[in-house]
Amino acid sequence: MARSTPTVPYKPNPGEIPTNPGVYRFRDRDGRVLYVGKAKNLRARLSNYFAPLHTLHERTRRMVTTAASVEWTVVATDVDSLQLEYQWIKEFDPPFNVRYKDDKSYPFMAITLADEAPRVIVTRNRRIPGAKYFGPYPKVWAVHDTIDLMIKVFPIRTCSDASYKKAMATGRPCFPGQIGRCGGPCSMKVTIEEHRAIVDDFIAFMSGGDQRFTKELTARMREASAAMDYEAAALYRDRLQSIDAVLNKSALVLAPDTDADLFGIAEDELAATVQHFVIRGGRVRGVRATTIEKEIDISDGDLVDQVIQRTYGNAAGADIPKQVLVPSMPDDAADLEEWLRTRRGRNVTIQVAQRGRKADLMRTATLNAQQALMLHKTRRTSDYVARSQALTDLQEALDLAEAPLRIECFDVSHLSGTNVVASMVVFEDGLPRKDQYRSFGVAETTDDTDSLYQVLTRRLAYVDRPDENETAPEPDVTSDETVVTERRRPRFAYRPQLLVVDGGKPQVEAAARALRDAGHEEIALCGIAKRLEEVWLPGEEYPVILPRTSEALYLLQRLRDEAHRFAITHQRRRRRRDIQSVLAEVPGLGDARIKALLRHFGSVTALRKATPDEISELPGIGPKLAASIHAHLSEPAPAASG
Repeated sequence: MARSTPTVPYKPNPGEIPTNPGVYRFRDRDGRVLYVGKAKNLRARLSNYFAPLHTLHERTRRMVTTAASVEWTVVATDVDSLQLEYQWIKEFDPPFNVRYKDDKSYPFMAITLADEAPRVIVTRNRRIPGAKYFGPYPKVWAVHDTIDLMIKVFPIRTCSDASYKKAMATGRPCFPGQIGRCGGPCSMKVTIEEHRAIVDDFIAFMSGGDQRFTKELTARMREASAAMDYEAAALYRDRLQSIDAVLNKSALVLAPDTDADLFGIAEDELAATVQHFVIRGGRVRGVRATTIEKEIDISDGDLVDQVIQRTYGNAAGADIPKQVLVPSMPDDAADLEEWLRTRRGRNVTIQVAQRGRKADLMRTATLNAQQALMLHKTRRTSDYVARSQALTDLQEALDLAEAPLRIECFDVSHLSGTNVVASMVVFEDGLPRKDQYRSFGVAETTDDTDSLYQVLTRRLAYVDRPDENETAPEPDVTSDETVVTERRRPRFAYRPQLLVVDGGKPQVEAAARALRDAGHEEIALCGIAKRLEEVWLPGEEYPVILPRTSEALYLLQRLRDEAHRFAITHQRRRRRRDIQSVLAEVPGLGDARIKALLRHFGSVTALRKATPDEISELPGIGPKLAASIHAHLSEPAPAASG
């Protein structure tokens, strides 16, 4: 029987949609804007949303079916569509667009140029009228340290407005000026005009003009020394040391004339983190971290597009650099460059950092983004309120009788069908219980589903065994037979409220069969598929789609990732034990030499590829022993599979 294809009732006729560039909005029944997007060709773009529902990405399908209408606005150019899209996203905050969240409010160094005598301050307020900002800085103390060094070279005002007004009215220096901490006119050492010139030099240095000031101070120091004015020479020397200290805080990473913003991005199916490096005069002058929660599937290029729009949408022209370095090029890079050029008043180029120092810095930013993403996920899972919400959401989504306080997750890993291992990780009250993690080895299997069935059968055999909660050891399956260890595993017999498997419908059905055969169908079961983050239940034709911002989905994702990590770790240990066992069979090769071999070559693969001459280069291993080692390792290792 043919299945009818459901359609979207508000789908416009293709002829009604123009082919011009423009911006479109999906609204729900209450008129709330759900999603805003731009297109070079509105008809082509919107037709993708109104394809048969079963062909859409799950979260795009949810957005389309939640909406009740779509509308569009035609614009003259692609650049106009960029600007309008940005304005509407800021105005309506659509729930299905990516959502940004600064990790924290970062401190900035600000120069209050609108004041009669500008002063330098530390602030988190980016709305001071007429202020010039530098940063952001990772810590408040970093800003204070930089200011302390800078005012030794460029002594400008640091005192409060009240102190300044009092000093100027009475003719007596402000207190910071009396102790050498303020160089404004209130110190009675410079005029307002002279102070403004020093402020200009301060800003020029912080904007990347450090070479000019270094040369000028060096020349003055030498002139003073030649004139035997050693007091002035010492003053210039101290200022040069302060400049060096400031520069050492922001090491030179690119050419001295480079002004750029570099964006390192790390992402998974649910979230992304962005590390924004502000580079001025070839040095990293500031770093900002941002977390993005993704509600619908978005490509790498589209994510970069959104990051650029969000970063520069409200930026002053002076804050937009000549270069924007990104990990991948957005589709409408030319339009973005034109948009940035209009805002900056000069040309701006968007480039992918592919080689040299820029690529090295991109790798650094990406590594920081990866660590930030891991920290974001860990903090979210560890938060008590979030954990409680996750367990409640799971109970509702999976229709459980009670919240799953104990969850066990299983993953299978292998190398091209060989060296099959499985892992079991345990979360109680939403937190990992690493002391209860278990690993299994599977000797004979047909595929992943069969491996999963075997492992679950073995694990379920220990559920609710009488009088074994305190004495029953854990089965450590290292072959086709169960090997019982001597260590006591007091909680292995405890019944989980929920079993989670890494995989989709086939893996869930294999796990359900293991539960039936073991007589434990009362234990709830689900699977999480990695590509689309779908949650599968046994016997269901379609998956459960949890909101991308759901705490429950974050918990399931971390369970799955932790099980995968533990399985890979166990597999690597087994491979290392296997190679050590093979090497131990070589006459004359003891533990010390085996460890030295693995340490010298770095990996088993490199050791297998080594020639007898290369092996004999290691101290203590002669040509004969090297030939024996090479013979034992001559069989190539299997290639790793995904």
